[in-house]
Amino acid sequence: MTQLYWQTIGTGDRHLVMLHGWGLNAGVWQSVVDRLSPHFCLHLVDLPGYGRSRGFVPMSLGEMVETLLPQAPEKAVWLGWSLGGLVASTVALRHPERVSGLISVASSPCFAAGDAWPGIKPQTLSGFQQQLSEDFQRTVERFLALQTLGTDSARQDARLLKSVVLALPSPEVEVLNAGLEMLRTVDLREEMKMLTLPLLRIYGALDGLVPRKIAPLLDAEWPASEAVVIEKAAHAPFISHPEVFCQQLIDFDLKITS
Repeated sequence: MTQLYWQTIGTGDRHLVMLHGWGLNAGVWQSVVDRLSPHFCLHLVDLPGYGRSRGFVPMSLGEMVETLLPQAPEKAVWLGWSLGGLVASTVALRHPERVSGLISVASSPCFAAGDAWPGIKPQTLSGFQQQLSEDFQRTVERFLALQTLGTDSARQDARLLKSVVLALPSPEVEVLNAGLEMLRTVDLREEMKMLTLPLLRIYGALDGLVPRKIAPLLDAEWPASEAVVIEKAAHAPFISHPEVFCQQLIDFDLKITS
């Protein structure tokens, strides 16, 4: 029987569900767990098909959401990093009664670049999909290296991400391909305009996958949301700047509970 890996940890009375990005698992949060666990009850999840959540077939965004919800607390702040941001946003859009606040980290409602929209070139994502079947290990390593490029601690951060991947069996190529397809095709920009929940968007100033130029564009589209750009951070600000990152989460939670 397939089963989600779902770890609950922390002494806080506020629930925070944390969703990782493409190719990784809940181990990415190890650098912030100690800082956050006094403030939150943390729910650390391996997305279906990733990490310890083995045996799941490739899923659409909607199917992933419906797989996660039965194990989730009745009401929680949902945080999603990168691809996980699309999943968390879809939870908020489809089941707003289950969400008290939404936090996207180095994420975008539309990852693919388009007319006047900054992002990843669609051909780059298609290239990753093609390379996956040819050289899985090298493709994942390339993607991880892109996530830390430009930061002062780039090599160290990339090593940490790589260790998180290598600590567990690799996801199936089909699951990884489905994730890349989401990054290539999903566009939640219009839907997210309807969202009335508190929303915090965290970006890395040096992020090459989700450029900081997205922040002011979404400020105009979603004026009720809040954006924070962490200077000298790239695609994994919780690894390169854990203290700043955690403080943003705690401050956001205080705002929505006060």
